[in-house]
Amino acid sequence: MTTTQPPGGRAPRFGLVLTTALLTAAATTTVLSAATTAAAASPATPDLGPNVTVFDPGMPVGDIQATLDAAHAAQVDNEMGTTRHAYLFKPGTYGTAEQPLQIKVGYYTEIAGLGASPTDVVINGKVEVYNRCLADGGTSNCLALVNFWRTLSNLSININAAGQDGCRSSANFWAVSQAVSMRRLDVSGGTLSLMDYCTAGPQYASGGFIADSRLPSVTNGSQQQWLTRNSEVAGWSNGVWNQVFSGVTGAPAETGFPSPPYTTLDTTPVSREKPYLYADAKGRYNVRVPAARRDTRGISWATGLTPGRTLPISDFFVARPSDSVHDINRQLARGKNLLLTPGVYDIPRSIEVKRPNTVVLGLGHATLTATRGSTPIEVADVPGVVVAGVTIDAGTEKSPVLLRVGKRHGERRASPDNPTTLSDVYFRVGGPHIGKTDVALEVNSDHVLIDHTWVWRADHGVEGLNDTQRWNTNLGRNGAVINGDHVTATGLFVEHFQQYNTIWNGDDGTTILYQNELPYDPPTQADWMNGAVEGWAGYKVGDRVRRHRLYGGGVYVFNQNNPEIHTENGFEVPQAPGVRLHHIMTVNLSAGIIDHVVNGVGDAADTTKVGAPVYITDYPAP
Repeated sequence: MTTTQPPGGRAPRFGLVLTTALLTAAATTTVLSAATTAAAASPATPDLGPNVTVFDPGMPVGDIQATLDAAHAAQVDNEMGTTRHAYLFKPGTYGTAEQPLQIKVGYYTEIAGLGASPTDVVINGKVEVYNRCLADGGTSNCLALVNFWRTLSNLSININAAGQDGCRSSANFWAVSQAVSMRRLDVSGGTLSLMDYCTAGPQYASGGFIADSRLPSVTNGSQQQWLTRNSEVAGWSNGVWNQVFSGVTGAPAETGFPSPPYTTLDTTPVSREKPYLYADAKGRYNVRVPAARRDTRGISWATGLTPGRTLPISDFFVARPSDSVHDINRQLARGKNLLLTPGVYDIPRSIEVKRPNTVVLGLGHATLTATRGSTPIEVADVPGVVVAGVTIDAGTEKSPVLLRVGKRHGERRASPDNPTTLSDVYFRVGGPHIGKTDVALEVNSDHVLIDHTWVWRADHGVEGLNDTQRWNTNLGRNGAVINGDHVTATGLFVEHFQQYNTIWNGDDGTTILYQNELPYDPPTQADWMNGAVEGWAGYKVGDRVRRHRLYGGGVYVFNQNNPEIHTENGFEVPQAPGVRLHHIMTVNLSAGIIDHVVNGVGDAADTTKVGAPVYITDYPAP
């Protein structure tokens, strides 16, 4: 079925007709230049497997275009498929003024440069995501609300629209929602639009993340929530609900919130950029691991190499989905870091990350699926671990947790200067198959940085379930449970869990942009009760917490399965002087009711205000 929504609102995702495209041979072949092939025997050039394609600037533009066009055709509708792929560009220039390289990015696709700096790889052309049109043979009901799971990083785009029609030539379009990141980009020569206004309506988009990028003027358009962190922007226009800027040169100021709905922090209190793979001047592959920084603003590469450390690829175990967890753990115990090549890995027991400063880096949305009720990743109570670019799926047997950082009552051997960091780590409970877990993400260590995550209990999928069946089959109690102190989250997206979506028990925590949608599928009010309280808040700060900061937060309701269901509060926090919420809101998406924004304060988000948020500028009020 198709869905509609008033302007500015978020159309429900349930019931969208999703198709799985067949993967063409062109999209699964690793494309290597003659020079790369000749170097394949070198220990410095890793075998990244059949799902990584490496281009070099000596290849004909037409050949590169054909490969990427075939990949997009295979993946543009493959929302719940198992294909994963990374397309990597060696340093150089791709496309010309007369023959630009115009890349369209589909599901589970990573596009990345292999330079030490974003300016080492230049795309003359575009890298884009368009709306999906889901009705009338693909000509109407066009939106970006399910454009998930894609990555763009570490390159420059000189926007060139030669050969495109009038509307398509007006911007580089990046119409996406959750689980999509843009990092380490240098974009010039035109406008970047975060919505696709060239299709039929409704053109909604719902969520995204930019970090460490230098951007031209940006059109936000219909994007309902967005975080831009540690970047430079030439200008920014429009905004819907939560538009948050942290450490961004050129960011719009906070003036008259919620009109416009901008939340702006001059600096980011704690940040660490995501590790990236690159080839040096001799063609040797390395992973750059950026250092953690405090109170920063702007891009990390403005004056040279991003501060941090370089690890040769020989320091990594390069894993494929056929490798067992036993072999992976044996390599980690020997002191190796872990590079997960694209694919879906069945994980019957935990991958155990025990050493400080270990790096686990996934390419092409490498996906770990819990089997036998496992916890796919366990990170010890040690400092400096980085887990990045990994998706973790619940399996059909219930897991206690999908990713755990530190033991519940562990030693907490943390370092404020070297936090364990999770970057672009995504979680799913249901969707491609039935999924069950008690908790998706559990953080018990102190000084942990969560830098962009989407923790999703699926509201739609290919499991063959209706909403009532989904409530009783795809089980997920809590999305994120934060027990450690001094934890920072920059870009925390958590949706549809069956009790509190986020519980923050640790002291002195900070969240910069929180987005939550309550579950669509409670069958009755009795199924959605917290003791005597109607419903569970989307964001819960523990009763013993004395200090907590939230900047820019939204809780949405669409109780499609039973529109009469109430949730008493969108946010629930203790009454403590050090607990402060800045720029928060609730919104009704046409079914269900949130009675108050926070702790009994704020009007109801009910069906008289569909698509119209209820805002609170500061809680408690100054």
